[in-house]
Amino acid sequence: MNGFINEKILPPMLKFLNTRPMASLKNGMIYPLPFVIIGSIFLILGQLPIPAAQEYLFSIGLGQLFLQINNASFGIMALIAAFGIAYSWVKEEGYEGASAGLTAIIIHILMQPDVIKNVVSIADPTQVSDAWQVSGIINRTWLGGQGMILSIIVGLTVGWLYTAMLRKNITIKMPEQVPSNVADSFTALIPSGFLIALFGVLHGIFTIGFNTTMVEWVYKMIQIPLQNMVDSPAAIFIMGFTGVFLWWFGVHGTSIVSGIFGPLLLANGEENAALAKAGELTIENGANIVTAAFLDQFMTVTGAGMTIGLVIFLLVGAKSAQAKSLGKMSAGPALFNINEPIVFGLPIVLNPILAIPFMLTPLISGVLLYILISVGILPPFNGAYVPWTTPPIISGFLVGGWKTALWQAIMLVVTVFIYWPFAKKYDNILFEQEAEAKNEN
Repeated sequence: MNGFINEKILPPMLKFLNTRPMASLKNGMIYPLPFVIIGSIFLILGQLPIPAAQEYLFSIGLGQLFLQINNASFGIMALIAAFGIAYSWVKEEGYEGASAGLTAIIIHILMQPDVIKNVVSIADPTQVSDAWQVSGIINRTWLGGQGMILSIIVGLTVGWLYTAMLRKNITIKMPEQVPSNVADSFTALIPSGFLIALFGVLHGIFTIGFNTTMVEWVYKMIQIPLQNMVDSPAAIFIMGFTGVFLWWFGVHGTSIVSGIFGPLLLANGEENAALAKAGELTIENGANIVTAAFLDQFMTVTGAGMTIGLVIFLLVGAKSAQAKSLGKMSAGPALFNINEPIVFGLPIVLNPILAIPFMLTPLISGVLLYILISVGILPPFNGAYVPWTTPPIISGFLVGGWKTALWQAIMLVVTVFIYWPFAKKYDNILFEQEAEAKNEN
C-alpha cells in the first residue's frame, strides 16, 4: 500500500501542487493574512460579546472606529490577494514582482462597478431605493471576500502574461547607467499597459454586452457555487481527510489544504463578519458554517490530526521511555498547535496503528461541529481570523464566544478517548522492544 501510494498517487498530486499557478496561489494568499488578523482583532473589539460593553464603545465612538479599521484591513483582503498572487508568480520567475502586483490591483478595481444603484435612506436605514445612484466610487463590497475569486483570476493571469512578456523581452530596456528603480518602472510599462488594456476590453464586453461587470458575473456564476460547495459536509470530509492523509506520508497537508481552500474559507468568514456587524449572524440570515475558523480551530487545533489526545496519553498513560519522553517534549508545542515533534518523532508518519485515530479525529470533530451549528446549538463563527498558534479555548472564545470555547474544550477531551486504545497498543509495542533491547545488553 505504501509503495502504491508513494509511487502512483503522491507524485502526480505533488507535481500538480508544485505547478507555478498553485505555488503562486498558496504563496500569494499569505500576504493578506497579517492584515486579516489585524482586522479580526478590531472586529472583536467592535463586536464585543458583552452587550453593555459594546453599547458603551459605540456611544463614545470607539465601536465605529474599530469597525472602520476592520474595513480598512480585513475588508480589502481580495485586493491584497490579487497583489500577492501576481507578485509571487513573477518573483519566483526571477523578475521584479512589485509592478506586476500593482498591475493586478489596478485591474481588480477596473473590473468592478463604479456605480452604486441601491441607496440607503438616511431617514430610515431599513429603506433602500433605486431611484438614486452614486457614481465615481470604488465599492468596498468587492474589495473583500466577494472579490476573492476575481483576485485569483486576475493574479494568475497577470503573473502568467507579465512573465511571458518579460521572458520574450517585450519591454523597454534602459541603459545600464539608469538607476534600477527607474529602469524597473520602464520595464513594467509595456506589460502593464498591455494587461490593463486587455482587461479594459474585457470590462467593456461585460458592461456593454451583458450589462454587468466581471466581478459581479464571477461572484454570481463561480464564487457563490464554490462557497456553497465549501460550506458543506462533503467539503469537511475532503479538507479533513486530505490534510491528515498527506501528513501521514510526511507531506505538510495543512498548508496544501489551506492553499487550495483558504480563499473560499476567508470569503465565507468575511460574509459572517458582515452579518456580525449588522447584528444578524444566524443561519437563517445566510451565515456560513464552514469558515477558516472551522478548519483551524476544530479540525487542526493542537496540530493536524488533533493530536492533543495522544499527547495526554503519552504524559499519563505511557509505559515506554520513548513515549514518555516524547510526551514531555510535545506538550508545550501542542498548546500552540504545533505537533511536528510527535508526528515525526513518535512517529505518526507511516504508522498503521496511529493512522486510524489520526485520520478519524478531525472528521468526527468537523461533522459534530457542523451539526451543532446547523441546528442552532452553537452560533456561526463571527468571521474573526485568529493566528493559528493561538492556544485552544482562547481561540474558540475569540471566533465564537463562550459556547464555542466550551465545545472546543469538550472536543479536546474526546480526542483522548479516540486516541487512547490505539496509543496504548503502540506503546505496548515500544515497551516490549525496549525490554528486548535491555535484555540483549
